[in-house]
Amino acid sequence: MSNIPNDLSAFWMPFTDNRGYKAEPRMFAKAAGMHYWTPDGRQVLDGTGGLWCVNAGHCRAPITQAIAQAAGELDFAPTFQLAHPSVFRLATRLAAITPEGLDHIFFTNSGSESVDTALKIALAYQRSIGQGTRTRLIGRQRGYHGVNFGGVSVGGIVGNRRQFLSLPGVDHLRHTHSHEHQAFTRGQPAWGAHLADELEGLVALHGAETIAAVIVEPMAGSTGVLPPPVGYLEKLRAITAKHGILLIFDEVITGFGRLGAPFAAQAFGVTPDLITMAKGLTNGAVPMGAVAAVGFVHDGIVNNALPGIELAHGYTYSGHPLAAAAGLATLDIYADEGLFERSAALTDVWADAIHGLRDLDVIHDIRTCGFVAGVEMKPKPGAPGARGKAVFHRAFDDGLLVRATADTIALSPPLIASEAEIGEIVDRLRAAIVAAA
Repeated sequence: MSNIPNDLSAFWMPFTDNRGYKAEPRMFAKAAGMHYWTPDGRQVLDGTGGLWCVNAGHCRAPITQAIAQAAGELDFAPTFQLAHPSVFRLATRLAAITPEGLDHIFFTNSGSESVDTALKIALAYQRSIGQGTRTRLIGRQRGYHGVNFGGVSVGGIVGNRRQFLSLPGVDHLRHTHSHEHQAFTRGQPAWGAHLADELEGLVALHGAETIAAVIVEPMAGSTGVLPPPVGYLEKLRAITAKHGILLIFDEVITGFGRLGAPFAAQAFGVTPDLITMAKGLTNGAVPMGAVAAVGFVHDGIVNNALPGIELAHGYTYSGHPLAAAAGLATLDIYADEGLFERSAALTDVWADAIHGLRDLDVIHDIRTCGFVAGVEMKPKPGAPGARGKAVFHRAFDDGLLVRATADTIALSPPLIASEAEIGEIVDRLRAAIVAAA
């Protein structure tokens, strides 16, 4: 069987132009630190932390060794009515770095599963406290919450929704971006807090007694890096609390130091009721996600349930031994190397470097927030997205990994990046933009 030719046809690739990719494939063969290598030995500087997830750099020995040891000792253990010690240790470690009060951890296998888990927890909580009419979920335009039915329904990226049915009883807030008022912003834009007041309009339209939860990304990532306006999240928190609506922060991208704190909730000083996480939880080494829940949500479900299983939800691989080992080793690296603090210290260096691209004629906007950037280019006439794809390909071929979302280049390098490597990311991106113009 090992002699079967590799013709690329069997693998149906996710979120990919399969026809275009397989006509001109680009691949990685190995990785270490800040770099990937292609099968032919070319080095590629990682400007995106893999896919927003490799916060501590690639193939870190403490993580790979922990995974190997776990695989040799306990390859699998169910967590339905049973468990294993490392999953409890990881939950305790996570509860120690989440915002105060969010100290109950439910494990999943991905960000998409974390989102759907959080939505189900919100619905179960409202029912458990006698608020069973609260079944409506509120998302936001341009929001990305994964690809399961719940996440697609509350998400607000049209291309992700067009092929599929959405769940009933979902509505959306307007997105917070305005080029007119927010162009070339560093950190949180000053304009836009009033947009949170639209939630009061949805409450008036549907009735607070029908709304279970509101879910937003504190900083929208996949749609092109949209930092929240100053005061916006605070208003959402006040309105949801006023009306008995749970507030969910989707921190699959922003968690684990990306904004200079363990979670964006701490960076922005706003505490939700539920936080979804994944990606940086294991440094991308083993699939894993989680939901952190505030005490009253956990207790409302558990203490009000009939004897037996309190929440009819979970996954075969929830808290998998290999993932738990990777998570524990990853948290050790974050703490031992001070990577969250390092991310915060590099914020201004990062912003200065990225905003230096503003002089290029094709640049439409630049947005930086923490150790993330969105470099938005003017679309080519009649071909939206073509410039972004061209820059993505040119950058890869010239030794830099970036992420293109339409005509915006998103950057989120590992938190171990040096100032010299930040400069190299920007120089290579500049060259790719000029070459692809």
